[in-house]
Amino acid sequence: MTDTTRSGFATFVGRPNVGKSTLTNALVGEKIAITSEKPQTTRRAIRGILNRPAGQLVIVDTPGIHKPRTLLGERLNDLVEQVLGDVDVIGFCVPATEKVGPGDRRIAASLDGYARAKKVAIVTKTDIADRDQITERLIEVDALREDWAAVIPLSALTREQLDVLTDEMLAMMPEGPALYPEGITTDESQEDRIAEMIREAALEGVRDELPHSIAVVIDDIAPRENSDLTDVHAQIVVERDSQKAIIIGHKGKRLADVGKRARVGIEELLGTRVFLGLHVKVAKEWQRDPKQLGRLGF
Repeated sequence: MTDTTRSGFATFVGRPNVGKSTLTNALVGEKIAITSEKPQTTRRAIRGILNRPAGQLVIVDTPGIHKPRTLLGERLNDLVEQVLGDVDVIGFCVPATEKVGPGDRRIAASLDGYARAKKVAIVTKTDIADRDQITERLIEVDALREDWAAVIPLSALTREQLDVLTDEMLAMMPEGPALYPEGITTDESQEDRIAEMIREAALEGVRDELPHSIAVVIDDIAPRENSDLTDVHAQIVVERDSQKAIIIGHKGKRLADVGKRARVGIEELLGTRVFLGLHVKVAKEWQRDPKQLGRLGF
């Protein structure tokens, strides 16, 4: 990377569940951000690093912008604002399958507050849309602002047009050396990545009101003596006893399924076999409690 000519930060904004994390993972070429059909899955600013001969892109994956109903929601929106103030390029995402609505218009208008960053409009999920839908969405998105540096339709799943987006964003970055050493794909800690894998597994199949109430805390990660196993112990935190019962399931079956799903990714990350010990803890109304939010890393 000694001949890097450009480097900088980019982020994607849009309503929850428009494909921002999936797009981040596709660009980086590795799963660094968890994905789910549940809105507001992303809760931290996760950095993915993309190296190209022309330079280095640091993609910052952020929570979806939404109307907050809890203190956690307010803090997630504050985090997005902070990231937007620091990046060089903002990609505004709208799915090809959904008409542009009031939420999209509000977010697009809010980009006025970030004059320093160049803006790119991105129509996502083109692999599940027909040509008429894509054309209609491009016209709608293009009309939202007059200062788009580019308007790009793409599919993160089929990788169609991903190189176009990468080239466009790199060309907009300031000249300068790489910000991270070559070979690094994220600055996320191993502990944080494991916690997110467990939360992703716990999100699968839960009812609409439960996803926001789930948090994960890692208690310990340690190689077992005289064994090729790594012991991982973690707490799944919820807000009510009824939610604890849902996560555990009948005779512990659902919690066992969560562990089974999470273990696959954790073993791949650690490169060893894993014993995963999961416990479910109730922290009442943690999303609204400043002290509990602090303990949980928000």
